Amino acid sequence: MDVQWYPGHMTKARRAMEQDLKLVDLIIEVLDARIPRASRNPELARLGAGKLRMIVLNKADLADPAENERWMKAFRAEGLTPVCMDSRAVSSRRALLQALETVAAAKRERDRARGILNRPVRAMVVGVPNTGKSTFINCLSKKASAKTGNRPGVTRSNQWIRLDGQVELLDTPGVLWPRIDDQADARHLAAAGSVNDRILNLPELAASLWNELCVLAPDTLRERYGLEDLPAYDKASLAISASRGALLAGGEPDLEKTAGLFLDDFRSGKLGRITLERCEELPDHK
Repeated sequence: MDVQWYPGHMTKARRAMEQDLKLVDLIIEVLDARIPRASRNPELARLGAGKLRMIVLNKADLADPAENERWMKAFRAEGLTPVCMDSRAVSSRRALLQALETVAAAKRERDRARGILNRPVRAMVVGVPNTGKSTFINCLSKKASAKTGNRPGVTRSNQWIRLDGQVELLDTPGVLWPRIDDQADARHLAAAGSVNDRILNLPELAASLWNELCVLAPDTLRERYGLEDLPAYDKASLAISASRGALLAGGEPDLEKTAGLFLDDFRSGKLGRITLERCEELPDHK
């Protein structure tokens, strides 16, 4: 299964992002903590050369806590300022503001040296679709400043959000890159919901994810779907469809619906806190 998704609105959004980068001091890249490597935009290092950068590991509450810490350490080793975000925790806002202030302090110091005082720090929030950029902004602003949704493509245009007199955030649409060469990355992006499901072969994607989770979370799969062992996905899908009522007329399994239910279980955290990409080495995006 070859996964590629680059609709027309992303071309427009990418061009707008390149123009707006001239206006900002800081780039905040929001990643999906379950797939930190795949959800990093390989073009961003070039496009944002010379800008301050901050990494947000969003959806950290859905990822393996130990892996979150390993990724945080890896990003610090790159000279970046990372922060984990649990959308359900009040402490997320405090951690985000502290990290933002740490990065912004360098910019303010440069301004003071040039005699510029009280100029707001302007930050662009970027990320692939459905990593939770708008949720991140709403967490910081403590109000529904940015439109959110549990699907890719909710934000279609840039919008400025003022946090206070010192920080302004630019929310941007989720953008992938024109061609995803690494299909392992592509499947992880699709499994996490960063690619429109309508262009995917969901049973094939579910089978790929099943194979990974048989290694990463076998006990969870057995418990969730009432299995004594872990058969290949084609057989496991029969048990899943029966347990979830995903049956066609005559009792045949609805394979498309079953795949969707399985993917939703992963995306919503019903299969537990799982990180698909282990931090064995630094990501190759500097």
